[in-house]
Amino acid sequence: MRADAQRNRDRLVAVAADVVGEYGADASLEEIARRAGVGSATLHRHFGGRAALLEAVFRSSIDAVCAQATELLDDPDPLRALTSWLHTMVAHATGSRGLAAALVMSGDCGSDAHARLLTAGRKLLERAQSEGAVPNDTRIEDLLKLANGISLASGDDPAQASRLLTLAIRGIAPARSE
Repeated sequence: MRADAQRNRDRLVAVAADVVGEYGADASLEEIARRAGVGSATLHRHFGGRAALLEAVFRSSIDAVCAQATELLDDPDPLRALTSWLHTMVAHATGSRGLAAALVMSGDCGSDAHARLLTAGRKLLERAQSEGAVPNDTRIEDLLKLANGISLASGDDPAQASRLLTLAIRGIAPARSE
């Protein structure tokens, strides 16, 4: 990528982070392009659409959540590892305006971020299932949708999101979640 094109891309991501922070994941792409000082065609040339732009905006949060999943694979208690990871996901989503909606969009379009989260979470879920802590019919896709739904329902209230997730986990693994 040419240096000027890279600068435009970087500026678009930085401006998009600010605008999404103000207005959420439905922020106007035209407003993002205008504030970045580029045309909307430039924005679409770099990202193709909203989902790819949001993925770039939230890349560091997604990287952190995936890294934590890798670290938690060493936890001797697989259920604790899985629930800790889900709580981290919900905390990131409620702490970053627009992230939960962006994760829903990424799941709908099958983005790289969604695939990475599925892979990271699946390893934790499979460990918990192999120990009998979580039923075998529990799917990582369902857990991610549940975490995103809780994040969306909680808005910017991480304490409420944590309480709701704890209630949901009691339903997933009632014998072990106390």
